[in-house]
Formats: sequence, C-alpha cells, structure tokens
Amino acid sequence: MSDWLLYLIIAGVLAFAASSWWGVRRLKARHVRSAVWEETHSPGLGRQKVAVVLNPIKAKSAEARALIEDACLEAGWERPRFFDTTAEDPGFSQAREALGYGADVVLAGGGDGTVRVVAEVLAGSDTAMGLIPLGTGNLLARNVHLDVYDLPGNVQTALFGHQRFIDTARMRVENSRTGGSTEHTFLVIAGIGMDAEVVGDTNDGLKKAVGWLAYTEAGVRHLPGRRKKVSIALDDQPEQTRKIRSVLFANCGLIPGGIDFIPQAMIDDGMLDVVVMSPRSAIGWLAMYWKILLKHKRNLPVMSYYRSGKITIRCAEPMPTQLDGDPSGEATRVTIQVAPGSLLIRVKDGTETD
Repeated sequence: MSDWLLYLIIAGVLAFAASSWWGVRRLKARHVRSAVWEETHSPGLGRQKVAVVLNPIKAKSAEARALIEDACLEAGWERPRFFDTTAEDPGFSQAREALGYGADVVLAGGGDGTVRVVAEVLAGSDTAMGLIPLGTGNLLARNVHLDVYDLPGNVQTALFGHQRFIDTARMRVENSRTGGSTEHTFLVIAGIGMDAEVVGDTNDGLKKAVGWLAYTEAGVRHLPGRRKKVSIALDDQPEQTRKIRSVLFANCGLIPGGIDFIPQAMIDDGMLDVVVMSPRSAIGWLAMYWKILLKHKRNLPVMSYYRSGKITIRCAEPMPTQLDGDPSGEATRVTIQVAPGSLLIRVKDGTETD
C-alpha cells in the first residue's frame, strides 16, 4: 500500500472524527491528576479592583465587556478598567499597565495569544489572572475545566471564583543563521517541527469558519515530509541524537475536541512532558493517531515520552517553532525551562480534577 493511499485513509479518519466533533467535545475528558492538583482557595477579598486586557476584534468582545461591567457594578465594586490590545502590541504593555493600576485580578479576554502574553507579565506576581476565553483553541481554559462556550459563567469565575497556582514555562528560540533570539512564556504546549508547520500554515479564513477543525486540514497537508536530525538534552544530561518530525513540550495536555493528547502532563507538577514524534511513513502517523484517540498505553517506537524540567534541542538547519498555537519563529536551538507554581489563576469553586 502506497504512502499516499494511507494518507488518504488518515484524512478520511480525521474527517470522520471532525464530523462528530460536537459529540466528542461534550464528553468529559478523563484525567488522573488528583495526586498533584492542589485544592482551590478563596481570594478572601470583599472588594476588588478589576483590570481587563481585551482583544477588541474578537467576536464576543463587546458582550464580554458588558458582562464584566455589569457584574462589577452589581457587586458594588469600582468600574473595571479596560486595556485593549492592538495589532502592534498583543497585550504586553496593557498587562503592565494593569499591574501598575493595582488590580487585584487581571482578566485576559481573547484567544490563546492574549492569555499567554498576560500570563507572561503576571507570572511571578501575586496578582491573579482570570480567563475570558474568546478564541479558537482556548487551551488553558480547557485545561482548568472551564466551559469555553459559557461566556457569562466564565465572567463569574474570573471575578468571583476561587484561585490556585499553576506552572508556566519559557522557551528561548535562537537562530544561528540570522543571529536572532527571542524568549517567551507558554502555558499549555510548545513545539518544534511539524506541529509548528501546521500552526503556521492553517488558513485564517477556515479557522474563522470552522474553528479548531481548521488545523486538521493543514495537518493532513503536512503529513508527507522527511525527518530531521536533532540533538536533545534533558535536564543538562548528555545529548542524544534523534531523527524527528516534531517535538512537543507539554505543561498540560487537553486539546480541543475533548482529546487528552498527553494524559500524563500535569499543570502543577513542576515538570514538562516531552513527546518526540518520529514516524517514517503514514503507517507511523496512523499508529500514533489511534494511540492518542484510544488512549492505548502500549509504547510506540515512533512516539517517545520523557519528563524534564529543562530541555535543550539543537538542529543543523532552522526549524519552525510554536507557543500555545502561535508561530514563534525558526530556530537552530531551543531551550525550554519550567517555572513551578509561578502563576495564580482564577478557577471554579472546587474544580474537579479527575
């Protein structure tokens, strides 16, 4: 059987999965995290100063603004202060202004990019972050068990919910060809290789039309391709050389569609779960797909798992990278470091963890 025929089969399987996404997303993901997740606690504040970093181009941004204002007014609090993001500044200066304002809680209203930027500024502080998911993936919100389709409920949680600390991670991206380097925080999953190619090549119009399912179309187009040689070092241990299609660094593992992509990844264990994917052909991709979908525990030669607090990857030629679903440039070296318990976030009272 040729690879292209297998790719068509995989595309058919993915299409079938996509067609049933409504039912899938309504299923409760099965987590086994009760040994790690800390209990939530009340902020203990009678009155709060509320700041909101809001992406005004999101479809429900006006509704979110009105709900937040009404909730603060009804609680007898000061009027919330809004800081709108722009194309030039996705939230860095706005989040810093919110801290300077003295906010007790900063609400991040937007997609994964807005949440990630606000978290980068708030990490290491005592100021809590509330989540108002308005994007396509809403990855962190899913991983702390918020209903991303319940905007009024999320506003209530962000303003009046309990809170807890979670880990964040930072990835430094260096490109020896250009001499450039950047370093940013991520909250859910970062990666290098094919996953970043898919993120960068997903059609924006399709994403607006069908949401996260747009990534499926780009994923199928990028299945063919060659493996690339990289060196991987975990926690400053000796490097190992691997041929890979993609390497993922997971702080937590729930993705859209109710799929727990990396079930062992826990958001507050002080570690990152590293997934090295190295399929040679469509057969390898198909095996990986079924392992993830059916939660098989059997090991696959083309899919290796590791746990580490620090990871360094070097590659001879630049490879694309991504942070929580946003392209983050090409790299010949990436360094990823976890920051345990560095971010305080608002969650539901007594959030379920299994």
